Amino acid sequence: MSSCNDLEGWNAVSQLRSFDTTPCFEEGILFSSLYAIIFLAGVFRTLSACLSPPLNRTSKSLWLLRGKILLLVLALFTSLTNLILATLLHESVPLLQSYILEPIAILGIAFLTYYNHTRARNSSTALLIYWPIYTLAVLIWVRTAVTKDLNLFRLPVALKCAAGGFGLLSFTLECIGPEFDQKSEHSSSHESPVITANIFGIWAFSWMTPLMRKGASQYISEADLPNVKPQDECDNLGHRLKDALKTHSLWKSLFIAYGKTYAFAALLKLLSDCLSFSQPQLLRMLLSYISAYQSSRLGPWNVETAKPHPLEGFVYAALMFVASTGQTVILNQYFQRAFETGMRVRSGLVDVLYQKALILSNDELDRTSGDLVNLMSVDATRLQDFCQFGLISISGPFQIILAFVSLYNLLGWPAFVGVAIMVFSVPLNTFIARILKRMQQEQMKNRDKRTRLMSELLANIKSIKLYGWEFAFIRKILQVRNEQELVMLKKLGIVTSLNQMLWGGIPLLVAFSSFAVAATVSSKPLTSDVIFPAISLFMLLQFPLAMFSQVTSNVIESIVSIQRLSDYLNASQLQPDARKAIETLSIANGQEVLSIKDADFSWSRTAVQPTLEGVNFSVRKGELIGVFGKVGCGKTSLLSAIIGDMTRREGEVLVRGTVAYASQNPWILSATVRENILFSHEYDESFYNMVVEACALAPDFVLLPQGDATEVGEKGITLSGGQRARIALARAVYARADLVLLDDCLAAVDSHVARHIFTQVIGPQGLLASKARILVTNSIAFVQQFDRLVYLRRGIILESGDYTSLMAVEGEVSRLIYSRSHGSTSSSGTSTPYLIGDASGSVTPIDENQHNVAEDKSPVILFEKLRRQTSFSKPKLAVLPSTRDSVSAGLSQEHKEQGRVKVAVYMEYIKAASKTAFGLFMLVTVAGQVVSVSGNFALRAWGEHNRETGSNDGMFKYITAYGLLSLGQVLLSGAAAILVWVFCSIRSARQLHDNMLDGLVRAPLSFFELTPTGRILNLFSRDIYVVDGILARVISMAFRMFVATCSIIVVIGSSFPLFLLAVAPLGWFYLTVMKYYLATSRELKRLDAVSRSPIFAWFSESLAGLSTIRAFNQQSVFIANNQRRVDRNQICYLSSVSVNRWLSIRLEFVGAVIIWVVATLACVALTTTGVDAGLVGLVLAYALNATSSLNWLVRAASEVEQNIVSVERILHQTEIQPEAPLEHADQAVPQPWPTSGAVEFRQYSTKYRPELDLVLKKINLNIEPSEKIGIVGRTGAGKSSLLLALFRIIEPVEGTIFIDGVDITKIGLHDLRSSISIVPQTPDLFEGTLRENIDPVGEYNDADIWDALAQVHLKQFVESLPDGRGLDEPVREGGSSLSSGQRQLLCFARALLRKSKVLVLDEATSAVDLDTDKAIQDIIRGPGFKDVTILTIAHRLNTIIDSDRVLVMSAGEVAEYDAPEKLLENKDSIFYSLATDAGLTTIS
Repeated sequence: MSSCNDLEGWNAVSQLRSFDTTPCFEEGILFSSLYAIIFLAGVFRTLSACLSPPLNRTSKSLWLLRGKILLLVLALFTSLTNLILATLLHESVPLLQSYILEPIAILGIAFLTYYNHTRARNSSTALLIYWPIYTLAVLIWVRTAVTKDLNLFRLPVALKCAAGGFGLLSFTLECIGPEFDQKSEHSSSHESPVITANIFGIWAFSWMTPLMRKGASQYISEADLPNVKPQDECDNLGHRLKDALKTHSLWKSLFIAYGKTYAFAALLKLLSDCLSFSQPQLLRMLLSYISAYQSSRLGPWNVETAKPHPLEGFVYAALMFVASTGQTVILNQYFQRAFETGMRVRSGLVDVLYQKALILSNDELDRTSGDLVNLMSVDATRLQDFCQFGLISISGPFQIILAFVSLYNLLGWPAFVGVAIMVFSVPLNTFIARILKRMQQEQMKNRDKRTRLMSELLANIKSIKLYGWEFAFIRKILQVRNEQELVMLKKLGIVTSLNQMLWGGIPLLVAFSSFAVAATVSSKPLTSDVIFPAISLFMLLQFPLAMFSQVTSNVIESIVSIQRLSDYLNASQLQPDARKAIETLSIANGQEVLSIKDADFSWSRTAVQPTLEGVNFSVRKGELIGVFGKVGCGKTSLLSAIIGDMTRREGEVLVRGTVAYASQNPWILSATVRENILFSHEYDESFYNMVVEACALAPDFVLLPQGDATEVGEKGITLSGGQRARIALARAVYARADLVLLDDCLAAVDSHVARHIFTQVIGPQGLLASKARILVTNSIAFVQQFDRLVYLRRGIILESGDYTSLMAVEGEVSRLIYSRSHGSTSSSGTSTPYLIGDASGSVTPIDENQHNVAEDKSPVILFEKLRRQTSFSKPKLAVLPSTRDSVSAGLSQEHKEQGRVKVAVYMEYIKAASKTAFGLFMLVTVAGQVVSVSGNFALRAWGEHNRETGSNDGMFKYITAYGLLSLGQVLLSGAAAILVWVFCSIRSARQLHDNMLDGLVRAPLSFFELTPTGRILNLFSRDIYVVDGILARVISMAFRMFVATCSIIVVIGSSFPLFLLAVAPLGWFYLTVMKYYLATSRELKRLDAVSRSPIFAWFSESLAGLSTIRAFNQQSVFIANNQRRVDRNQICYLSSVSVNRWLSIRLEFVGAVIIWVVATLACVALTTTGVDAGLVGLVLAYALNATSSLNWLVRAASEVEQNIVSVERILHQTEIQPEAPLEHADQAVPQPWPTSGAVEFRQYSTKYRPELDLVLKKINLNIEPSEKIGIVGRTGAGKSSLLLALFRIIEPVEGTIFIDGVDITKIGLHDLRSSISIVPQTPDLFEGTLRENIDPVGEYNDADIWDALAQVHLKQFVESLPDGRGLDEPVREGGSSLSSGQRQLLCFARALLRKSKVLVLDEATSAVDLDTDKAIQDIIRGPGFKDVTILTIAHRLNTIIDSDRVLVMSAGEVAEYDAPEKLLENKDSIFYSLATDAGLTTIS
């Protein structure tokens, strides 16, 4: 059956016909193997599809299926007819088996078609690949049949063509796909189109075309983008990496988690390399054919060898086209997989890094948030970049090996002269790479240093503005930037330029030396069919070698990043068993909720002394415990130990049920007020309203622009201190936890509000009455209402017991309470007046006898108490929003341009870089290209000379010309690189950074309130990184590619003028693709950048509230929120990557068409007029290069546009409306000023922002020199606004303020702010030494600083620190190494140092204990401040009762202003009612 019935037998190539195959080879090998493969594929796929249930199909889809099956049935009948003819009628066919296999294969195809259509969501890949190959085979077979003898084969040819025709029609229908008209029910409208795309759609990325079309006509938004595949969601990716990290190092884990796709990508890359190296071989065959054809036309021909067939050249042209297209498809599939792997690596890392941050131990907290954000933004991104280019480290050497094998075939052993040069260059490259690595590491440290300083500047911006320290901070940042970072950048630029020059020069040197040696030693003449394939190979060599240096530095950067990330992931974690938490649903009244037995705690594992020692402490359900003690004695540490934030060294901690926590410095999220209170719990309206009422927030909601739906800025910056404290308290209450920890939450609120909150929330009748409560406090106002009191000193519980037992013995608690209630400043803490009434501030004093509510047993109170006692049901966690729900962007949306980047932005960049240097660079690049083309023309002339003479004689002049031109090209490329890196890049980097920093520091405070820190940090890290390192590179590359592309068109056009006809349609296609691409890609890149900011903002925000997140046990919620943000970014990123592949495949197709057109034109010219092989070689060498040049040109152009967006964002930042000038040259302030300290407000009105209401209304005040003024009033009355007005943080709408007769609106801000002092409500400290924190400007000597520390009672503390560094003692970021009270005292020391005539105290002692408060009051009243005008805002009335005058504010107006005695005489005054509540009227 398998016998061959043809004369030519089983030979592949026909001996009888030129350029043809034999019939038996076609039918026995070609057709039979095709039939067998498709049949097996059909059976296999059918069996696997049978097992899955059928999918729903629309009627249209079913009609499509019927059409396909009908066509296949027709094909089957036609095929059977052919078989019957062959067997029954004994038609002579070369091989019967192929006629038997054909109907069997078609039957298999029919089954495959049916099952694929009903069970799969896309077209069958096997069928789509089978039919085109089958058609090609039929065409070859038909040609053979026709040339052999058509009469003999007429019927089989007709029937085979008919069967093939039906098959092709069925193929056309198969391309449409089973889900062409339906959105499947198990997919959302955002489902990834890859899932339903067929194989051609995937290869050509045509699933992106609808998006591209939309992008060309309108701006794309996030809603238009498809989702990532479910397995690529951040949650799954992080999970895979986490599992791998349990047993492996980070490198290995990344490979285990995401390596499978990457390995397949490596395979594709190697396949693509093989195809790209087949091009020079095909070129060589074509040129040999042209030489042979020319010779056969012109000269005598050897009869023994067959003449070249005219068709042969066209087949080579077609093969070059196919090889080029195939390589393109495979290469783009490789890139897509590499980029997807990169995306997975980054997402997985971000997830793992975030989860690690939530369990980082305190020993590691010296890693500042800036460092951690850097790990996420820079290091994770570096590993992502590595995935994109890392495989070149495998494919590069492979390409080099292929090149040398091919070169050896062309040139023989002289090619190995080139190998020797290559081998010699590798150690040189390694040496340069090592230098680059060291420099990169150094540069990373510099960048970290600058980012850290930036995050400090942003964290403390309010203090920096109030104290007038802008210059000191700018100096610090610029010192790191200009003297370290940019100096290193210059060195990096020089080394990179030399590196680039070296790698550009080596292939030319290799070519030159190989040709020179070959010409000298070889007898065979170097003709064009050797020279140009060799040049083509050298050009191909240029890529792996040029990339080698980049990949080496990429690998080095990745290794550095891997080390940094590994250090962080291996950093010590919180002690997992620091406390034992038992989850219970219900706890009986009086049952123990917390018990600590003989426990020692320390903040650091390595600390010599424990912070808390021998702690024995328990709390039962329904108990209220008060914790007292001096500043820094360990009150907050005790709460941290309960949460599990400290290291437990001995003893045990047991917590039953849930915990809620309100920290001393309230942590507020950048979200709405309601979201801050609910804190991811479900909204329960009635309970929520009770909480709001109890925490006295209702009046504030009336004042806020959108009530509780108002967005608060990062860290709650738009709220007053009191509002922040009460929102944090409301969050703790709303959580309905079994144990509530409150860290001095009443310090920041007014005294009457404090009593309201205590009664309604904390006290025996409060909302929390049925819970276990621990309140850390410095106030003794409610001391009798605590079930137990605990007094701490130096980390030891000194006294513990109920009020009566502790008052009965002489101890710290009794001394504290006694000294307060009977001393000269009696009732300093009991002085907590209480307001009953509405928000307008109408005051109804309480009846004196009523304050001891606890002992009143009236039935009403009892009933009320029982009502509160019934515990509310536990809250449930709310359902997390979906990925596409917009993430709160903070108070202001991030600036995002649309459309083309404006020319002005490019001009600004070039202006910043230097126009001269830029012009020179362009000139040098063009010159380099001209020299390069001349070199190739010299080679063409040489090749033709050799062909004519038939030897290598007279080579000297040609090779010298080529050598000199090559050298010129190398030197010019080096000059261009130096111009870009050293002259343009560094100047622009310096100018843009300095302008942006200046714009930032000069921005008004309201800008920082509206803009999240993460967004600004992103500008200073990511965008500055782009300007520093990336932009110069891509701009120079884009211009180089543009010049190269122009030279290609000129060379081909001048050689084959007919080619210029093809330029028009190809140019049109190219420009259309460019238009689609640039419009869409630009928006996608912007969306990617904008969706990346929330990841960093969320990260830095979470870092600030770690204790709160852990206390509420909400790690999983925060992790899920982080994953949501990452997924949103992935959606944008994946589309912005796929868009590059979409472009690449189309452009490289243009390149393949150019190759085909040029080769075909050459064959046409050859068969008509004749053409020389040298010209064809030169032109085709350029045509082969066209593909990559066109591709790189668009890629580089779009990279420029994508990266110039960073300049656009930086320029936008510099355009922020600044504050008033820091200094006025024409308005000099008399020095010294102020001399006496008289302050006058005249008709003063102001508002925070133009769109808001007035906060101060027509204020008229006269404050005499050295007068002490107390300022009181309800939250939101305008007390703090008055102070901000004095410092011109807010500018007047009308009226003005005079200090010592000088109108402060007429002088520079720096002159004003550095002349008056403030101790702010929130004490800001920054990383550095104590000395730098007290005196950042460095204008005082140590003796003065020690003196100030002694006055604020901190000298002893500083001297007693274990390291004994004194003023050089380091302070952690945000002052986290000091307690709140100590931070406030440090701010006092700053004010004492300044010795200015006007001092403002804003709740300055709210966080210190009563003893320290008394000491500070003594300093203020002492001789040091005798001649100073002091304005004090106070919650504790006793601190201002002996002021010269008291100012009572109400709703932004002056309500009362007189001496306290006068105000107390008037029984109707607001101040009198406040004082009565405080028990101060009896003294006065």
